Amino acid sequence: MQTRYSYGGDEHIFVEMDEEMSLEAFFKSMSITNALRSAYIEGVTEICPANGSFQVKFDPDRIAPDDLMGRLRALEQAADRAEKRLETRIVEVPVYYRDPWTTETLMRFRERHQDPQSTDLDYAARVNGYDTVEQFIHAHHASPWFVSMVGFVAGLPFLYQLVERSRQIQVPKYLRPRTDTPKHTIGHGGCFGCVYSVRGAGGYQMFGITPMPIYDPTQKVSYLRDFMVFFRPGDIVKWKPIDHEEYDAITADVAANRYEPRIRKVTFDLDGFNADIDGTNQRLMETLHGV
Repeated sequence: MQTRYSYGGDEHIFVEMDEEMSLEAFFKSMSITNALRSAYIEGVTEICPANGSFQVKFDPDRIAPDDLMGRLRALEQAADRAEKRLETRIVEVPVYYRDPWTTETLMRFRERHQDPQSTDLDYAARVNGYDTVEQFIHAHHASPWFVSMVGFVAGLPFLYQLVERSRQIQVPKYLRPRTDTPKHTIGHGGCFGCVYSVRGAGGYQMFGITPMPIYDPTQKVSYLRDFMVFFRPGDIVKWKPIDHEEYDAITADVAANRYEPRIRKVTFDLDGFNADIDGTNQRLMETLHGV
């Protein structure tokens, strides 16, 4: 990795771990930002991590920019020696693929798509080399995903597929953004998946929808009463395919405050994952289901 530092005006430093997103870049960025928070450096007012990069806001009247840059470089050297282990959690998220709501939406915006004659799933399956949409859907939910960032829109997670690079789903965004995307849409653009936390504009391909709320500013949803945003950077997500009947049942349970996501604590070791990706993912699944 080749770390790049740059100033953004008088009060910001932007640090990019690498030109491409990777788990190595994420762990290095996480190590630096965690250490920076713990250091309580005079003049640092805000730390904003984003995938394999981060931005630091500072008060130049309280700390000289070059001094802060020197502190960050020292933290980077320490991060290279840090253990790449994360105490986190694995979460099961139900997904209704080919649901009627995202299907209706995508059909309204076909003129903005690379292939107006197909659906988003058809297109994604084809560009990723799958013979059928069913094969593509299986590839999408069969392996876990890693939450590399939460933000851009309040509570929206960006997810990175935990498979070899050659097997990762890659699909471009729409040619022009939509003005509408249903709340809780499961989307994908580039190498990242996402869950749209609110209804609004968007450009990611739409694969399905989840009945599970992930952002609740009213904090009325039972599992969001302590914190309005569900996902955290470092979470591991496993999609669970559901049908329309299951979608309706979960929606009713959420409304009645009966629904609780399946969540288990796990330790994610990056070196162990790189040494045995399939074995690591199998152990994650066993932990999720209590095997």
